[in-house]
Amino acid sequence: MPTLVAQPYSLSLNPVLTASGVKGKPVTSLSSEGDGIFGYIQSVIHDKQETESPFMVLDLGVVMDLMDKWRTMLPMVQPFYAVKCNPDPSLLGSLAAMGSSFDCASKSEIEAVLSLGVSPNCIIYANPCKSESHIKYAASVGVNVTTFDSEYEVEKIRKWHPECELLLRIKPPEDGGARCALGRKYGALPEEVPTLLQAANDAGLKVIGVSFHIGSGDADSRAYHGAIAAAKGVFEMASQLGMAKMHVLDIGGGFTSGPGFDAAAMHVNKALESNFGNEEGITVIGEPGRYFAETAFTFATKIIGKRVRGELREYWISDGIYGSFNCIMFDFATVTCRPLVTCGENMVPMCFKDSKTFSSTVFGPTCDSLDTVLRNTQLPELHANDWLVFPNMGAYTTAAGSNFNGFSASAITTYLVYSTPIA
Repeated sequence: MPTLVAQPYSLSLNPVLTASGVKGKPVTSLSSEGDGIFGYIQSVIHDKQETESPFMVLDLGVVMDLMDKWRTMLPMVQPFYAVKCNPDPSLLGSLAAMGSSFDCASKSEIEAVLSLGVSPNCIIYANPCKSESHIKYAASVGVNVTTFDSEYEVEKIRKWHPECELLLRIKPPEDGGARCALGRKYGALPEEVPTLLQAANDAGLKVIGVSFHIGSGDADSRAYHGAIAAAKGVFEMASQLGMAKMHVLDIGGGFTSGPGFDAAAMHVNKALESNFGNEEGITVIGEPGRYFAETAFTFATKIIGKRVRGELREYWISDGIYGSFNCIMFDFATVTCRPLVTCGENMVPMCFKDSKTFSSTVFGPTCDSLDTVLRNTQLPELHANDWLVFPNMGAYTTAAGSNFNGFSASAITTYLVYSTPIA
């Protein structure tokens, strides 16, 4: 029975444009002579002058460039995109077309990926604690690899999905100091590992490997050395217990697309060589989420209200922390914006240049005073019907939004563009 199978790897544009989730939707090529994605946002605002609704723009060219860099810098690591980060169908479909597999944590996420035509053998059910009904669903659709870190999970899997193969989720020696430390919730402690391996073996379940996660968001990538060494120790322990040889190492997620990725790739490659360089038949997978999603999305919101108090300017916009900006609260994100003013007879958006700026506060649309997007930020004089454009808004934004106070994060439109496409 096959376990985890890699998707065919492709970085040509046409498969992306014809992928499930993308095919049939308008995709605009960004002009290299214009103002890029900002100019495209201007055109959307101009064409839809009456709209107050915020919207996202997904740049498929950015996703393609990120996949190219991943394959270049981490050639040994098969990406399993973490769907929870951003389940946008166009993003999922384009990633599948580029050869990504998928990390799903629930029945709904598995359904979303399978609906795009992805094989269940390209999905890992990477949730160490699952409800019984979701385990039964995974069994019914052929998702046959999952993670665990407790004896209770072993018993559930034995009862409802005995053919499932397992990865033991361990707590890494260091969490990397990430913004979101996951070791507080998941991961077997070193002293628990022998008991868990034996419990799975006694239940007749096959443990095929080890998984870990050093934390999400700005983690210190040097933590991969200790984590991968600890995983190698679990491989050796399983052999000492007489279990079948393990062959899968899941190094988790937490990767960012900025300069930190180069350092992370260097540490991962060195640690893999040191610990598994002499091993044959090892499959290494990772669970990047924000790496692919964060910088590929740009968010535009309309100013719907204003108040002046001396030199302070206060603005209300059409989305806030209960919607796409929940990342400020839950992902500890820092957001930035660029203003657009609508002016002229045709309300053509124009950017501000060399304008006087004021200390400004930006509120979301709900009635909760906690709903504050920016404080003490410098902005030019703005008015209702102007816009604020926020880059890097793809990670843990719309995916975790709510409908609080009647403002629906799920109703936000996403437009598709591509820049610097790879031929």
